[in-house]
Amino acid sequence: MRREVSRLVLLDRVPLRVEVANEVGQIVDLRDATAVEAALVGADAVLHLGGLADEAPLEHLLDADVLGTQHVLEAARRAAIPRVVLASSNRVSGFYPVAHHTGPQEPVRPDGLYGVSKAAIEALGRLYADKFGVSVICPRIGSFEEAPTEALHLATWLSPRDAVGFFLAALTAPLSTRFATAYAVSANTRRFWELPAESELAYTPIDNAKAHASHITDADVPADPEARRPARTPCPSSR
Repeated sequence: MRREVSRLVLLDRVPLRVEVANEVGQIVDLRDATAVEAALVGADAVLHLGGLADEAPLEHLLDADVLGTQHVLEAARRAAIPRVVLASSNRVSGFYPVAHHTGPQEPVRPDGLYGVSKAAIEALGRLYADKFGVSVICPRIGSFEEAPTEALHLATWLSPRDAVGFFLAALTAPLSTRFATAYAVSANTRRFWELPAESELAYTPIDNAKAHASHITDADVPADPEARRPARTPCPSSR
């Protein structure tokens, strides 16, 4: 990513290691609206990847993910930043069975509270696009790993190279794209998510999880059509 921009400002709650001259690291907590607004001044675009990355009690997800995202969008609106890319997740549709080929136009079917929080940030993005004219794109990230490690990843894997490609395409898509959601997944032979149309994101994924199949146990076992349905376990709670 750093090779594609003149200046890359990285925000995190902990100190960051800055490796090249065009990178700048800042310590910012997304729950601090004032700090977020100050950090975004002068930006041309925002790639928002912050927040909790897995299942958690709902109050934690609302605080870190949903409220933090609203702070990012509001700061972008105030600073007249034309494009915001919000990292969503395939978990917003995790309750669709494997046999169902899923596109972004389908109703959300989250597979847990984390998926609910990502559906909420997509709704926030839609609000800021429609009400305030901020161009918002929400890539629904697949299984982001250096390499696939389990049979389901043969369908859901997103390679680091393709992740960068999707993010750059989302950041640079025409501003006439006011709002879009798109599955960010590699060119896996077994994928069950639709790839974005060329008119939305001008990126064609390169990598295919099939190349790693020989290293995965049960890679040749046909997928259970209900495999994406999570176990009927209680949602996490802080109580």
